[in-house]
Amino acid sequence: MTDSICILRLSAIGDVTHVIPVVLSLQQQRPGTVITWIIGKLEHRLVGDLPGVEFIVFDKKAGPRAYLDLHRQLRGRHFDALLQMQVALRANVAAALVPARIKVGYDRARSKDLHGLFINQRIAATPGQHVRDALASFLEPLGLEAAPPVWEIPLSAADHDFARAQLDPAHLNLVISPCASHRLRNWPAERYAALADHAIRQHGMRVVLVGSPAAFERAMCAAIEAAMEGPVHNLSGQDTLKQLAALLTHADLLLAPDTGPAHIASAVGTDVLGLYAASNPHRSGPYRSIEWCVDRYPEALLKFTGKRVEEARWGAKAEYPGAMELITVRDACEMLDRWVAARRPSRG
Repeated sequence: MTDSICILRLSAIGDVTHVIPVVLSLQQQRPGTVITWIIGKLEHRLVGDLPGVEFIVFDKKAGPRAYLDLHRQLRGRHFDALLQMQVALRANVAAALVPARIKVGYDRARSKDLHGLFINQRIAATPGQHVRDALASFLEPLGLEAAPPVWEIPLSAADHDFARAQLDPAHLNLVISPCASHRLRNWPAERYAALADHAIRQHGMRVVLVGSPAAFERAMCAAIEAAMEGPVHNLSGQDTLKQLAALLTHADLLLAPDTGPAHIASAVGTDVLGLYAASNPHRSGPYRSIEWCVDRYPEALLKFTGKRVEEARWGAKAEYPGAMELITVRDACEMLDRWVAARRPSRG
């Protein structure tokens, strides 16, 4: 019987969000199990107060000192199992510092950066699997059921108050999170502006822009605001991750490319109009909103790699200049119109 489990998933925000169901399911299936999660510094700000979990923060910016700190914190400890949920080299090296009898990792097809050297069990190879479902399956080698898609992000009353103050309950509220960490996944600012103006003119929506304090995200939000004809509430750099999660909880719809906030919105039950060309929404799209994704990934993959989806490696990216421009303003506006037509009656 497994009494102590260490989860190693450092980043990124979207993937960390998908680990929450694993934690909740583990707590339900195996009550009393001691859970330790080794996590990135930024990601800890979102989930670091999950009940019943000990967090060890790994700050990748600290360089070699991060590994020394991890070794010090784990000295003298031993886990029954490690769930090594990240194949990046830094995560594989960190996994070597975790003393555990069972070390569960990815199947061979999804392994890289010497991942196989740091594990002794693998999840089942499942072609065409969404990232969330892959992470959910890490419980199966422990004799447990795969984690169902159930999320819980702890938020305070102050977080909810902040969110409500930014939105207008008399209108549909559209939040736009325009920036992914990989800039080749981003849509042009003028196209976001055109979609936002369409949302205001056609559907009377309140539009809110969000982004991190990073200079390029602030610049993108400013460019969208400048290109718009209608009013917009620009919150870029002014909210915390918790406040963002609360904002997405109370919003009606999020517009975003393949980026962390899309997965936060899906986790809190808010629909996502996803913009996908550089990556495959069926692998990494918002789990509950695949139907609302504009999917130009097949065209982008064929144009820039010469391969069809069924010929390419699952998870292959089409991150090339011009890929996201394959998504037209008309594509996004038509999807928005469909969403409004489907969802507006449910608002009563």
